[in-house]
Formats: sequence, structure tokens, C-alpha cells
Amino acid sequence: MTPPLKPLSQQVIAITGASSGIGLVTAKMAAKRGARVMLIARDGEALVRIVREITEAGGTADFATADVGDLRDVQRAATKTVERFGRIDTWVNDAGVAIYAKLLDTPMDEHERLLRTNYLGTVHGCLTAVEHLQRAGGALITIGSIVSDIPSPGMGAYAASKHAVKGYVDSLRIEIIGDRLPIAVTLIKPSGIDTPIAERAANHLDGAALLPPPVYAPELVAEAILDAAQHVRRDVTVGGTGRLEVLAAQHFPTLLDRLGSTLLPWLRDPDRPAARRDNLAAPHDDGRERSRHQHGRNVSVYGTMRHRPFLTATAAGAALGLAALAALRPRQVDR
Repeated sequence: MTPPLKPLSQQVIAITGASSGIGLVTAKMAAKRGARVMLIARDGEALVRIVREITEAGGTADFATADVGDLRDVQRAATKTVERFGRIDTWVNDAGVAIYAKLLDTPMDEHERLLRTNYLGTVHGCLTAVEHLQRAGGALITIGSIVSDIPSPGMGAYAASKHAVKGYVDSLRIEIIGDRLPIAVTLIKPSGIDTPIAERAANHLDGAALLPPPVYAPELVAEAILDAAQHVRRDVTVGGTGRLEVLAAQHFPTLLDRLGSTLLPWLRDPDRPAARRDNLAAPHDDGRERSRHQHGRNVSVYGTMRHRPFLTATAAGAALGLAALAALRPRQVDR
């Protein structure tokens, strides 16, 4: 069964983690393109400001405060969305937190809180979304990470949560297809993205936490989300370098085992102190789209090629043609 996905201008979109970063950028972009948007997050004060900004710019939006780690909170947010806009067409699981620490140094209470937000928050969002989407159909989109596919020393708890998210979403997709429900299930796996997540992470490394390079602009992820809201996509990697990292890790796992620890210095800035507060248990410093210290690339060649298969095929054909010509060219013999 092909899920009936509407044009963006006809959609009602609910987004968790919408008070900052990718969720905030996506909410603003969706509203600008005509969607009615429900922003869901813990920070009510930030959401009030954001919704006012969206409506003053001509968009249609509302908000619901919820901790995705609490299923009842998520269900109440969905109910408010239906009461306000009449239905839900796309649900986006975006809420997430991070810990920067070696696994053996990660406090258990922080580890449990991260899993409650990143993994169980996704589960709660999926259960709630399916309940609302299974009749009229729609899109269920979850933001994972490239560390859904590879290990990440120094961010092991975060990587583990994203592995769990991938396992859950991929299994749920199979079950939804088997039950012939009209729901498109998409997992989006960003590379390092220019958001405030590192600045709000629980950090046990020496120095300020950094986003794993290379860093891409959050608009690239927002575009992938809104594309998946309108077209059936199974999974999408955002950022070509991240895709290469995954391929390298899959084909050379033993090399990564031996050299992976050399990546730890890239996760911290020893010249700046570690942040004193984090957002694991409560919201902190919401309302920002980007990091204060790192700047993301606005273009991903990999993403452009993925969305333009004709150009991809043309480029691949040209490369193969040049290789064939080189192989057929008569060899010069030195005399």
C-alpha cells in the first residue's frame, strides 16, 4: 500500500524537539511553505516566542509542552494537535540529548536519562503517531544519526541510543508494511549538524564539547525531512562525508577499532571550559537554531546528487566513459 502523502501546503505537521536546532529550523521552514505546524518541546517559554515569530511572519503554528520521555505527555501533545488543526499528516521525532564521555566514565543516571529521551522518546512518538496516522495515512519521520551505523568513541551512549532508534524504526517499518498500514516510515541520519546540541550536552571531557566534523547546516536536514513528508523515503543520510565515514567503518572495522580513539580530540576544545549546565533532565538555553562556535556547510554534494538521480546517472556515466576511454587508449611504448 502506497501511503497517501499530501503536498506540504496541505499538511499538519507535529515536530518534537522543536524549540531548537533541527526541529526549530524544520518548523519554521514548514510553516513558511504553508504547513500548519505543532511545535512540541519541554520549554514552554521558548515555544511561546517561537510561535509568535512564526505567526508574525505569516505562518500557522501552535505549541504543546511535553517531555518525550513520558508517553502521556506525547499523547496529550498529539491530542492538542488534532483539537487545534483537525488531524496529523506528518509526525517528526526529533527530540534528543547528548553526553560527551567515555562509556566507563558515563554516570548511570545520565545514561538512563539519555536513553529515556533519545530511545524511549522515539518509541513514544512512534506509538502515538501510528495511532493517529493509521486511518487516513501519512508520514512518520525519525531523526537518527550516522552513528546509528558506526561506533562513536567519546559519545558512546549517544551512539548506542541511535543504534537502538535505528533498530526500532527499521523493525516498525517492516511491521507497518506487513499490516498494510498507509504510513511511510523514514529514518533520517544526519552527519554533524550545526545545532546547539554539543553546548547543552552533559560533558565529562576536558574542554568544551564540539560537534563531530565536518559540520553541515541544519537546513539540509530540514529539507530532507520535508521531502520525506511528501515522498516515500526509506532512509536518508545527510552529509556526504558522513556517508563516506559509514562506508569506511563498515568495510574497515578493525582499522576503526585501532584508530578510533584518535578521534577523541576532535570532540573537544581544550581552550574553552566545559559548559556547567546541560539539558538532560530539564530544558536549557532553548530558542537557538545553531551553535555559537561552529559553522555548518550550506551545501552537500551527496544530498544534491541523491535528490537529482538524472544528474547522478549522468555523472556516473561520464566517469565510466572516461575510464573506458582511458582503458582503450593505445599505450605509448617507450623506445
